[in-house]
Amino acid sequence: MTVAQPIHPIEQNQQELAAAVRGVRAVLESCSRQESAPPASLEAATDPPALRQLCAAFGLSGFERAVLLMCAGMELDGEFAAVCARAQGSPERTFPTFSLALSALPQAHWSALTPAAPLRRWRLVEPRSTPGATLLTTPLEISERVLHFLAGVQYLDERLSPLLEPVAGGALSDAERRIANDISGAFAAANGRLPVVHLCGGNKATRRNIAAAACASLSFGVYALDAEIVPNSASELEAFLRLWERECALAGCGLYVELEGIEGAESKPGAPLRRLVEAAPGVIVLGSHEPTRPTGRTGVWLHVPRPTAMEQRAAWEKVLPAESLNGSLDRLISQFRLPPTAIEACVRQAQASTAAESIEARVWSAARAQARPRLDDLAQRVEAMAEWDDLVLPELLKATLREIGSQVGNRFTVHERWGFAARSNRGLGICALFAGPSGTGKTMAAEVLAGELKLDLYRIDLATVVSKYIGETEKNLRRVFDAAEDGGAILFFDEADALFGKRSEVKDSHDRYANIEISYLLQRMEAYRGLSILATNMRTAMDSAFLRRIRFVANFPHPDPALRTEIWRRVFPAGTPVQGLNFGKLARLNVTGGNIRNIAVNAAFLAADAAEPVGMHHILHAARAEYAKLDKPLTDSEMGDFR
Repeated sequence: MTVAQPIHPIEQNQQELAAAVRGVRAVLESCSRQESAPPASLEAATDPPALRQLCAAFGLSGFERAVLLMCAGMELDGEFAAVCARAQGSPERTFPTFSLALSALPQAHWSALTPAAPLRRWRLVEPRSTPGATLLTTPLEISERVLHFLAGVQYLDERLSPLLEPVAGGALSDAERRIANDISGAFAAANGRLPVVHLCGGNKATRRNIAAAACASLSFGVYALDAEIVPNSASELEAFLRLWERECALAGCGLYVELEGIEGAESKPGAPLRRLVEAAPGVIVLGSHEPTRPTGRTGVWLHVPRPTAMEQRAAWEKVLPAESLNGSLDRLISQFRLPPTAIEACVRQAQASTAAESIEARVWSAARAQARPRLDDLAQRVEAMAEWDDLVLPELLKATLREIGSQVGNRFTVHERWGFAARSNRGLGICALFAGPSGTGKTMAAEVLAGELKLDLYRIDLATVVSKYIGETEKNLRRVFDAAEDGGAILFFDEADALFGKRSEVKDSHDRYANIEISYLLQRMEAYRGLSILATNMRTAMDSAFLRRIRFVANFPHPDPALRTEIWRRVFPAGTPVQGLNFGKLARLNVTGGNIRNIAVNAAFLAADAAEPVGMHHILHAARAEYAKLDKPLTDSEMGDFR
């Protein structure tokens, strides 16, 4: 097949097409009058460009060209049906057939009727299913896509449009533009069949834009196909491939296949996808976050790097003057690693927002929203509602938390301006261990940090990430960290005991891989640009060698009476009616802040049911229930004169 070329203006093309149809009609009219034999050929030098392109692309013979025009005449010429009826000697046969074509058109040959011949192989014309009709007498119809093409109108076949999405392209960084040039160069240098290009890394939008830019330089459009909806049955896949190959010949376009989202994108593609990649013609680009394995087709692998700080700065300044951000551009660049298209979307969203905030605040919120979608599928986003005043902790621990927040906020200065990032990529992440009994404020502290830094907080339950299958845990962790990179969200790994512990003696392969999983998580935490927090109830189970790779260790103690008194003072919201509460007596309940909150909430419900203010007797009732839940006795020293 040859590559599609631009056609002439529509008006001229349609005039020449009408003339070609009239030529075929004249032959049929002479046949109906039983005049002399038809001309040896109907081909003319004035054939419309679209018709010439189609005949060349599919290798149509003169007879096949005439059959195609005969079917087109039924749609374009109001008198054509009557001409067909007269030529076939029956007023009921007002349609073209292979029988009519063989008897009336010049250079007729039976091979044009076979399913392997161009007319039927490429579905240029299709026999209409008619009861009792044979192949020769079945009415023929021209494909609507082909008819519009002959008329000079381009569009995607309606049978492909549910699966394919046109890619318009978007802004690219200099590095991304170089990758697009490498792709077009690989296609231009190909000797024979084009290689399949594997784009790895970056995000989905960036990979699509790179593919669109590469195809645009070759005067191609590009359509995106999600690998999740590649037809699975052999018949459906072959029909798709046939239609796509026809589309490539008619319109000249490339196919971008997005692998992100399918299980095992980094492994060998499944059979339908392999068949698609190996059989589809022309330009094929595969996009995935992780490298794919080779298929049976020659491939070129290209890595899409994350945008550098300088590239991000240029992209931000292109769409939003730096002075409008009042000096917060460095903070944006240090926190978010967004491609140019996402940066443009952030600015549009911020400018369209009606929120009563500064432009910096609106841009920051838009950048957080841009980075969320991938991570929302992998972890639970926690709404950060707690504030510093809600934390009742020892002052030394609060100072540690403030230092963590300070380091997150000053990363750009230390890493970029002061040159630490240029020395090494290792150790740039800020990782912390929150250790302490359940209910001592570890999650609330993470919420406070997220609220102060105006960042998203995601809770990852390691119990659901860890897998008994070798290599699966690392894969799950990699997906979490990769998804979080663009937005630098705070990652809160709850129940870290599921993975961490003192390294076991290696007795078998499972012990060895368990230790590898621990090391992998620590390596990713060190390399992660944002803040990652591990929460554990078992500090003593941690291997001391692992603590070296954790920058902050925050020990959350069981609250003493003074802290418990302060927690009780703050636990009831201002709108809660209370009466006669003795916080000193309440502090004798030897429980954590989480338990205190449970007791307070249950007591509030008891008081509401009784239409009373919350009193000591409500709290005593709720405390007994909480202690029973903990399988812990409520001692006399705790209860005392609890009235």
